[in-house]
Amino acid sequence: MSVRTGAEFIAGLKARPREVWLRGKRVDDVTTHPAFARPLAHLAGLYDLQHDPAHRDVLTYASPTSGEPVATAFMVPRTHADLVKRRHAFRLVAEATLGMMGRSPDFLNTTLMAFAEARDVFARGGQRFGDNVVRYYEHVRERDLFLTHALITPQIDRSRASGEQAEPFLHMGVVREGSEGIVVRGARMLATLAPLADELAIYNLPGLRPGDEPHAVVFAIPIDTPGVRYLCREPFDEGGRSSFDHPLATNFEEADALVVFEDVLVPWERVFLYNDVAIGNALYPDTNLRQHTAHQTAVRGLVKVQFAVGVAMAVAQAVKSDAFLHVQEMLGECIQYVELIKSCIVRAEVEHETTPGGTVRTKFEPLQTLRLFLPRVYPRVIEILQTLGAGGLLMMPSGADFDSPIGPLVERYYRGAAGMPAVDRVRLYKLAWDLAGDAFGMRQLQYERYYAGDPVRNGAATYLAYDKSECRALLERALRLAGDP
Repeated sequence: MSVRTGAEFIAGLKARPREVWLRGKRVDDVTTHPAFARPLAHLAGLYDLQHDPAHRDVLTYASPTSGEPVATAFMVPRTHADLVKRRHAFRLVAEATLGMMGRSPDFLNTTLMAFAEARDVFARGGQRFGDNVVRYYEHVRERDLFLTHALITPQIDRSRASGEQAEPFLHMGVVREGSEGIVVRGARMLATLAPLADELAIYNLPGLRPGDEPHAVVFAIPIDTPGVRYLCREPFDEGGRSSFDHPLATNFEEADALVVFEDVLVPWERVFLYNDVAIGNALYPDTNLRQHTAHQTAVRGLVKVQFAVGVAMAVAQAVKSDAFLHVQEMLGECIQYVELIKSCIVRAEVEHETTPGGTVRTKFEPLQTLRLFLPRVYPRVIEILQTLGAGGLLMMPSGADFDSPIGPLVERYYRGAAGMPAVDRVRLYKLAWDLAGDAFGMRQLQYERYYAGDPVRNGAATYLAYDKSECRALLERALRLAGDP
């Protein structure tokens, strides 16, 4: 096979009904349900983009096994040029969704590539697990499948480890094993875009403790595997809202789901790690996962921040508040964030590391810095947008008002500076409110705050792991200047 078209992606979803629940009702067909239809169209557009002559050389490369075009996110980088190509591919995907879709297909494509590179880490639990993860990576790559994942345990009692919860399988774990595979029970979250995915991947974040062995498991299964249920949060749009009034919420909704496993059989060939806390905790530090996924994350984050900064600039320009010094200072602050993010990405590529296997990976420290920086920067840019929009963000009319008896009043009193028509100003400010004030925008804000995990733990881990030798050498030089009393 080769890269799929959007129509082929949608046909694949229709051919494999999955158990999705929304507002207390089971969804019969995710491809036609109004809560998913428009986001699905944008996802399909990403697959079509791979066939566009203007972009296919960036978005695809020749499969090492079939020779057919496959998605660039699956490519194992071997040179600096490969890293740059991957960045350009990530950027094209992010621009197509304005950075609003945090779990576009390229994210988990990249994850699987990193897993396959780390076959030796998985093989610590037995060679079959290393072989399994490589075969699965090739399976997904050659079929151009779309994955979601669920890494987080339900927030029931966070003071207790998975093995210490009030019931044994509130947190998903292995109930038993047999000749065919393992059987899992319990729940995981936060499966973003699960209703529209082809496959579900499960792996662990660091922090497993002794006694958590039944929960130390990595596997992947088809999204329609019997016994798996997807419980979606309340949607922001179910097809009834105006795209003029809510241009982002109506197009880029990412359904988040709690995944419930009711004694689900996972065949052995789909198991990559089992019953090993040490290996589960080693997945991030001992593989290239952090560097490769952080590369995609940083590029998408850059596009998202640039988009938000562009909205903030336009909101200020619409009423000429950008003529004031304090507004210019805030917009200048936003520009600094954009340029710092760009610099970290390029530095990570230029100062890339070569692995023992002869592949390359981006430098860890600049991208780890962005893992801590972006969750602070994006909320700050949104705060600046809220400040610049002020009361104007709260009082915009609806699109329907333009064709009503009060239309002339709307045209007169909602226009902008320098002859900006009211319809253009309202369209812009509605976009800004969707991004910075409405439910969709608040989900985006919370999503970015915790996208990379607990910011406190991430900051502490950065301090503990950081090579402090350069800082210490300068300190010691200064102390030698002081001399003895």
